[in-house]
Amino acid sequence: MSDRVRNILYAPLSGVLHLSARLPFGALYVLSDVLAFVAGSVVRYRRRLVEANVAASFPEKTEEERQQIVRRFYRNFTDVFLETIKLLHVRDGQIRERMEFVGVEQIDRCTAEGRSVGLYCSHFGNWEWITSLTLWASTDAKISYSQVYRPLRNKWFDRFYFDLRRRFHSESIPKNGVLRALLAARKDGGRFVTGFISDQKPSHNDGLHHITFLHQETPFISGTELLLRKMKAAAVYADVERTGRGRYRVVIRPIADDVSLCAENEVTDAYARYLEATIRRQPDGWLWSHNRWRRTLHK
Repeated sequence: MSDRVRNILYAPLSGVLHLSARLPFGALYVLSDVLAFVAGSVVRYRRRLVEANVAASFPEKTEEERQQIVRRFYRNFTDVFLETIKLLHVRDGQIRERMEFVGVEQIDRCTAEGRSVGLYCSHFGNWEWITSLTLWASTDAKISYSQVYRPLRNKWFDRFYFDLRRRFHSESIPKNGVLRALLAARKDGGRFVTGFISDQKPSHNDGLHHITFLHQETPFISGTELLLRKMKAAAVYADVERTGRGRYRVVIRPIADDVSLCAENEVTDAYARYLEATIRRQPDGWLWSHNRWRRTLHK
């Protein structure tokens, strides 16, 4: 299918998304409540998987507590979807009111000292809004801001999200082109600050490191650490907490000033520990609908 035909077919959907993005936040969350009920209780979108993931991760909790996590997850899930659509028409000032970044000076210090930075992120809170980091970080023209992503199979949605992620002037780098892009960013004294969402189930081509995570043996992507090691880059973690609907606090936590000086898997282990602490603090904020333990869960 050509891009022209695809754009024509998806034009009605594009119109609906743009209209939704113009809704005030209050109305957006009324819509989110409706969608959350439909997704969780009517359509039951991946409900069995969500319940299985939560049960395996929190065996110490009662069934009632786990069901509460599941219900809140669906509301957060639809909140994040609509908040992401809101990027089509949101103003910088609105994002500044709703996002709080703490510890950005750690990133600025590393780049000022000539080092690039890998920002370990996760599918927690609104991960798409993390791209607004550029509103708080250094504006040095020698620093390029970016995030690594896996292209979607649907070309229209892939382009839609690609454009959204550039809203705050950071570039989206496809996973298979990350090494080339980061090497280019370092030319002529340049540095990169690049976000890596590294909590997904690794693909067959990813390096693997197995960690006990949320009571389960879990394969983690080790390729992020290997890449940062080659670049002698620093590593930090984005510790996200939802402080209200559409409001997030992101604390930048240090992992390593120079990954090349760390022991093998030390950085990946630190990321997993940070992430588990984030999830345990606010269990409903993670993306439980992701088939994270496909090869290990319920054997």
